Amino acid sequence: MRKINSYFLMIVILLLALATACINTTMPVANTDTPSHPGNASSTQAPAVTQPQESKSGPSDVDVLPEYPLTVIDDLGRKVTINKQPQRIVSLAPSNTEILFALGLDDKIIGVTDYCDYPEAAKTKTRVAGYSTPDLERLVSLQPDLVVAESIQEKTVLPALVRLGMTVFVAEATTLDSILNHISILGKITGKTGAASRLLDTMNSKINSIVSKTQNLSPAQRPRVLYVNWHDPIWTMGRNTFINDVINKSGGNNIYEADFEKARSVSLESVITKNPQVIFVSGMGTSGDAVLNGIKDEVRLYSVEAVKNNRIYKISNANLIERPGPRIVDGLIEVSKMIHPEIFRELK
Repeated sequence: MRKINSYFLMIVILLLALATACINTTMPVANTDTPSHPGNASSTQAPAVTQPQESKSGPSDVDVLPEYPLTVIDDLGRKVTINKQPQRIVSLAPSNTEILFALGLDDKIIGVTDYCDYPEAAKTKTRVAGYSTPDLERLVSLQPDLVVAESIQEKTVLPALVRLGMTVFVAEATTLDSILNHISILGKITGKTGAASRLLDTMNSKINSIVSKTQNLSPAQRPRVLYVNWHDPIWTMGRNTFINDVINKSGGNNIYEADFEKARSVSLESVITKNPQVIFVSGMGTSGDAVLNGIKDEVRLYSVEAVKNNRIYKISNANLIERPGPRIVDGLIEVSKMIHPEIFRELK
């Protein structure tokens, strides 16, 4: 029982992190698709094909240093001034760590969180934080010139870091486009525009391979989908979350998109009424199996189409769908195969 309670607490923390990205903010660098307006959200509307984003300061595959000092707007709407090319970077979220490594900044990363485990080299970096509780004394001792934080840390960690005079960029992911935008901005801040452009080209290619086949699906061709991150009670995602965007782009219809934003627990009665045709689950570590079995074994859900037709799936690696970083496109591909196996069975 203690183990399950521990899993549940970890899941609630993760859900808050996944869903804090619910405030529309100005994106300063990338030209991104316009997400559905909260008051007019509809997963039956075809998502636009994302166009590759390129650095405008030189050839797209060449790293170009910006002119410092450089001022950007982070996802909280804060003006952040970068006085010189960052040489000592601390990441306060696993997704940010994955982005920084993907940009080739291995030797510049000096601190990460306890949960930063990808790529393998991230495990060798100094630990300065839990998920939302950094060790400020240790962080300060590292003397970072850039801290990349997450919006869940806005009320607690950010004020302390600002008081200490640290340069902090805060990321908040609401859509796949916002994730692409983070990569573009961090590439510009760190002088890794070429690496960012190459990464964005790869990610956009995978996104377009999905969206090009789902954008013209009719409402009737978009199955009702339920995403589950915990089963007792059932926790899921509403609109203005990147997981909702993954469902939309995969050709599905998130059954709770119109009902609420962020993450929320929902009743079994509500799930039964909405009658999802596809259910996919995730969970940290071995908790994914617990979530999957919890849904499969719930007798009150036996009348739901997804259960009757054996269309309940588990993400192979929860981090593919729960972390808003470069691997989110692999999560998108996996979800698309679950929702539309008839279209994407051969997709790799």
